[in-house]
Amino acid sequence: MHYGATSNDILDTATGLQLKESLAILDAKLRGLLAVLLKRSHDTRYLVCAARTHGQIGVPTTYGLRFAIWAAETARHLDRLSEITPRVAVGQLTGAVGTQAALGEKGMEIQDRMMEILGLVPVEVSNQVIARDRYAEYFMFLANVATTLDKIGIEIRTLQRSEIAEVEEAFGKKQVGSSTMPHKRNPIRSEQVCGLARVIRSSVEPALQNNTLWDERDLTNSSCERVLFPEATILADHCIRLLTGVLEGLVIREENIRRNLDLLHGVNMAESVMIALAGRGMDRQEAHELVRVASMKALSEKQPLDEILVQDPAVTRCLSRQDIHDLLNPDRYTGTAVQQVDRLHARLTRNYLEG
Repeated sequence: MHYGATSNDILDTATGLQLKESLAILDAKLRGLLAVLLKRSHDTRYLVCAARTHGQIGVPTTYGLRFAIWAAETARHLDRLSEITPRVAVGQLTGAVGTQAALGEKGMEIQDRMMEILGLVPVEVSNQVIARDRYAEYFMFLANVATTLDKIGIEIRTLQRSEIAEVEEAFGKKQVGSSTMPHKRNPIRSEQVCGLARVIRSSVEPALQNNTLWDERDLTNSSCERVLFPEATILADHCIRLLTGVLEGLVIREENIRRNLDLLHGVNMAESVMIALAGRGMDRQEAHELVRVASMKALSEKQPLDEILVQDPAVTRCLSRQDIHDLLNPDRYTGTAVQQVDRLHARLTRNYLEG
């Protein structure tokens, strides 16, 4: 087995086999996550909620669209996984410095046949080691996946805040949230995912530096990789599994969702009124300023926006009281959110989950 080979012909080829199996496992786990996200998206496609930008309530969105956005991102990770597999699942038999001199004139043929037997892609050219840009790409993929999981975990944690309380991690009957505060129900699984995502992302920098070896090779990558490969891979697998379970059991508090949607008494629907005024002939900038002033007054005086608007002749010349009432209904201002979810659900189910 070692005839004409150097140690890294064996070691790096073994790594290629491990990475091929690793990516297959991660592929299955990501498809499981995708299935949960698509189900959640489909089930909540009509559930209108307050969207937030800069942490402030904006115009409405739907929970279905939120889950769909995460599903689409997960599907892109599956695409990335498929794309990097032939670049990462590679092997070599190139000898001491990559020339295959010890293998003779049939060195390339021997290498190709060996990789065919192993089910790996043979390197075209190499020195003593497989170039580590391939492995850096693998770690960047893990970091990218971990960041998506982190994003979802942060949103769950935010929405579980006591003053928002729209969602909640499933909580066991005898589960303890705090050793001193008996009432606590903490999102500990989402927090664990967010914390471990930091560790996974930290693998990227050393993985990139592992590609900057001296000449035909040195050993600075070796000790580093013995930590990076198992740690980052196992943690990524764990985080996918953990967050999939969180999303499966996620409790959705529809009464609190509605409370937050109505919290500003119509002020969050100001855009709807502005667009309608512009559509009835008012200059768009003039409509914006008029509705902005009315919104600020409604907020400062703690009045519903419709009560402020009906007192303005410039508004009532264009809109009736019923028009204003309808325009401030959040259920009527979700655009194509449902259609977007339905389209995405059909495509991703067909392309990633069927067959």
